[in-house]
Amino acid sequence: MTRPRIGITTSYSEGRQKLDHTYISAIEESGGLPMIVPMLQTKEAMEYFTAMLDGLVITGGPGITTGLIGDLPDDLEPVDAIRDQADRLAYSTMGTKPVLGICYGMQFINAQAGGTLYADTVAQVPDVLIHSSSRGGKDHEVILENDSYLYSVLNESRLQVNTYHIQSVAQVGAGLRVVGRGSDGVVEAIESPDARLIGVQFHPERMFENTRPLFEDFVRRCRR
Repeated sequence: MTRPRIGITTSYSEGRQKLDHTYISAIEESGGLPMIVPMLQTKEAMEYFTAMLDGLVITGGPGITTGLIGDLPDDLEPVDAIRDQADRLAYSTMGTKPVLGICYGMQFINAQAGGTLYADTVAQVPDVLIHSSSRGGKDHEVILENDSYLYSVLNESRLQVNTYHIQSVAQVGAGLRVVGRGSDGVVEAIESPDARLIGVQFHPERMFENTRPLFEDFVRRCRR
């Protein structure tokens, strides 16, 4: 059986692209061939690259600035313009191929669909949990909609997940629906009706033994 080619975006700092190996491992162990997406800056070059891909994973990262409500807090750097441009080009040239957004990646998908984001959830939304481990946040529960594609894949309505985000979805973008929330109401999962686009606010690659079905299903859909 062939391995579908899965593009994985990276972080960017001081002229270097960086990627946690957990993303690579999750895709490889699920039957895909991970391919690191270079931070190309022209649509022409990115079209040549994404033409080779069968799917795309948009990884975690810094602060999204598109569709932002409020100002980023001091402990969250804004996304670098080079990464922002490369992510936009990769996403926009994928056509109808599957895309999985993780943390920043989910927020990115939502923003590209015209949705909005809280710059600092704790400061802007009353009575929410701390969702950032760097601020003392702990693992917490996510409740999935029973009629969602994500629920059908994970076969769980309640998940215990990690927490690494300061921003969160305020208004969901066009063509997307909220399919998972924390017990405090914070949006933790979104998807498109055809499930081509799936976004999760937590980091499933860091809890792979519990979220393996998510990656295996993603790889299967990319193979098709």
